[in-house]
Amino acid sequence: MAELRPSGAPGPTAPPAPGPTAPPAFASLFPPGLHAIYGECRRLYPDQPNPLQVTAIVKYWLGGPDPLDYVSMYRNVGSPSANIPEHWHYISFGLSDLYGDNRVHEFTGTDGPSGFGFELTFRLKRETGESAPPTWPAELMQGLARYVFQSENTFCSGDHVSWHSPLDNSESRIQHMLLTEDPQMQPVQTPFGVVTFLQIVGVCTEELHSAQQWNGQGILELLRTVPIAGGPWLITDMRRGETIFEINPHLQQERVDKGIETDGSNLSGVSAKCAWDDLSRPPEDDEDSRSICIGTQPRRLSGKDTEQIRETLRRGLEINSKPVLPPINPQRQNGLAHDRAPSRKDSLESDSSTAIIPHELIRTRQLESVHLKFNQESGALIPLCLRGRLLHGRHFTYKSITGDMAITFVSTGVEGAFATEEHPYAAHGPWLQILLTEEFVEKMLEDLEDLTSPEEFKLPKEYSWPEKKLKVSILPDVVFDSPLH
Repeated sequence: MAELRPSGAPGPTAPPAPGPTAPPAFASLFPPGLHAIYGECRRLYPDQPNPLQVTAIVKYWLGGPDPLDYVSMYRNVGSPSANIPEHWHYISFGLSDLYGDNRVHEFTGTDGPSGFGFELTFRLKRETGESAPPTWPAELMQGLARYVFQSENTFCSGDHVSWHSPLDNSESRIQHMLLTEDPQMQPVQTPFGVVTFLQIVGVCTEELHSAQQWNGQGILELLRTVPIAGGPWLITDMRRGETIFEINPHLQQERVDKGIETDGSNLSGVSAKCAWDDLSRPPEDDEDSRSICIGTQPRRLSGKDTEQIRETLRRGLEINSKPVLPPINPQRQNGLAHDRAPSRKDSLESDSSTAIIPHELIRTRQLESVHLKFNQESGALIPLCLRGRLLHGRHFTYKSITGDMAITFVSTGVEGAFATEEHPYAAHGPWLQILLTEEFVEKMLEDLEDLTSPEEFKLPKEYSWPEKKLKVSILPDVVFDSPLH
């Protein structure tokens, strides 16, 4: 629940927004972290000391549902000569530490990040005759903030968010998001650490897919070169009816396709509807009480084992620095994913060189035969996994959105994997690794060619490689919504 008010109007828990020269007595009463961010806002908008502001009526630290205390909304005149249109500029307050008293974020010192280390911004093109900013972007930002607080995963420039719905609940083609550095907001040093500003950029489905297949930063650079698709400041226009590839067809072949061929994909993992069965032994085999089969009769784990596996997965999915992301809202089934620059040598080890799998926790189990199951959206990413990741010596992880289960495909060049060429299917509890040789990847790409046009086939769809003892099924969503998965 939120209310709209000028930031100069007294709120239920906060005084009016001060300027950089607020009287000392007043500043001492004002949350220092909030005061520091307001200072950056006043630097950009000295003529707007009291912008309209969406504020949470019941603050998150008092049990309210909205993690962001405030979202301020400024009118930016842009620069017509530089193809920067007039727009509304939204800035969040609450992902960073505003108070420094541990009510929301743990205070860890002034040298590191404040809270999660960033705030969100959004630039929305102002429509002709529009006298006040729409408030729907504030709820969009609250949704992203809820995800960050619930998962404790952070965003970085180049990340993308699969939203699968028009951002403003209209008929718009802008249905997903990329994230990048805000072009105007400078990092702020607060008494509780540093705050940077990440801007949300609305994109079409085709642009999201290109970001997945190549990388988010590459697509952001292309958007900057097309004025009506974002321009230099990446301003979102919800009325944009064409993708950058429809506006300039040469971008797909000359930039994206060439980039994919040269660089591969930076997408190292996704949250997904997926599952796997160990066909090597029947589910009722109780030989190893510390391993489980994901399938029609999943074995129950003790609370201690479950917590150990959850921690193992958390560490194990820190691929190239961050975990893959679960959906913000399970009812919406939105998928999110981090998009990371590749490391110099691909590895399944953390930056601290500590093995991601504590081998003493769960015994490695070699499997003779496996059955992989994906919903249609997840299955459509398998060619990307094979062509964009494994053929470039990298790895790709599907993390189940319904539990502590994951499937990681690895190539022969990935370090730290517990799957080997001798034993290409291996599991640590519910985490399965599959090692695929380049020759087998090429074979799979031929056989899975129709996955690139999933609308042309009916579910369920099954692919099988008996000589490799591997089976892949593409199943309806309803299969994964059952308690057994």
